[in-house]
Amino acid sequence: MTRTSFRTRPRTRTGTRRALLWAALLAVTLQTTAAAPAFAEGPGGHGRRDCVRTERPLDAQGRRVLEITRKAKKDLRLKAVELRVTVDGREVVTDALGESMTGVPAEPDMHFRAGSVAFAHIGTALLQLVQERKVDLDDTVERWLPDLPKADRITLRMLATNTSGLHDYVTDPAFDAELTAHPFRAWTPNQLLAYPLRHSFWYEPGTSWSYSHANYVLLVKALEKITGVPIDRFVRERVTGPLGMRDTRSNRSPDIPRPVLHAFLSDRGLYEESTFWNPSWTTAPGAVITTHICDLARSAEAIGSGELLSPRAYRTFLNPGTVGLGGGTRTCPASICLKQTPAKHFGLGVLVLNGWVVQNPSFSGYAAIQAYLPSKRLALAVSTTQTATTPDGNTAQIIADRIAAELAPETPLSDL
Repeated sequence: MTRTSFRTRPRTRTGTRRALLWAALLAVTLQTTAAAPAFAEGPGGHGRRDCVRTERPLDAQGRRVLEITRKAKKDLRLKAVELRVTVDGREVVTDALGESMTGVPAEPDMHFRAGSVAFAHIGTALLQLVQERKVDLDDTVERWLPDLPKADRITLRMLATNTSGLHDYVTDPAFDAELTAHPFRAWTPNQLLAYPLRHSFWYEPGTSWSYSHANYVLLVKALEKITGVPIDRFVRERVTGPLGMRDTRSNRSPDIPRPVLHAFLSDRGLYEESTFWNPSWTTAPGAVITTHICDLARSAEAIGSGELLSPRAYRTFLNPGTVGLGGGTRTCPASICLKQTPAKHFGLGVLVLNGWVVQNPSFSGYAAIQAYLPSKRLALAVSTTQTATTPDGNTAQIIADRIAAELAPETPLSDL
């Protein structure tokens, strides 16, 4: 749905959709009240805001993180950067730098599109169903997706871990051309799935690894039939609601709840606003989420630590059998079937990078990352937007890399 910026992935013609490919694998918390900043009055004293800048003066660690972020914003020529860092649920720093729009300062409570972060939530909710013995990860999907080719050989695990062998519609040149020409188009799941289903499978289901947005479009369809409820309600009841993520929601239109962090990009030959481009292509309806930086940090803490899972389910979450899969073959090039190693592999909706548990979406001018290092209980959340001269790539990932190098130098977030 979104692109995680793995540096080895093949580029699509437009940098807007850096697909959540391996080229991204570069990709016990406290109570919710302890993980959130203090309440503050909203503009003009009306209402309350629960995601605000850390009170000054900052301690030495907070000052250093903010210095790193300011320098990165300048180096990368960014329009805005939002960040939140916590250690063991304790706030180190929450801040927003730059502008949302010209003359409009960025604020921590501004909402942005969080893309593939939804996959981590869906994977967590799926494992809860497994814990409750309502499904098994190795159930084949023909009862819920009878029209899917090879449905009797594709399992829930394969859809959730990108081991089905389906092509990715985002990297299909025909899809890319249509999306570039019509960024406001509303896409249906069947329209999206038509692209990968016109290709043969890269490999027999379960025998290798390759990223495809189609997997989560199909997984959402299956989960809605299994549970009998829409995916947005399912995830809200099982993940975002219990975690107190009140400002994270799915929007079935291109709208973003106010206040909005606006996005811009230059992929179509001019620097233009992309905030309200239609995100329906990114995944299934009901799984296209918006959030703010404090909720993103809460997600990093809870998802990364397995707060909502049993110890056994958490182990599966981090390695559901993907390690060792991938690698180029006669039918699937190494640039597609990326090798999954203990240090860098796809879990069940997350990336595991050098021990960090990560999601790092990037699309339509928005880039973000949530990252959690269990050994230090360190959570990073960063969101960025672009100027006309911002370099290509997931700039939120780059900032998180630099912060991680300061706070956990012995455990790099990615190989720089």
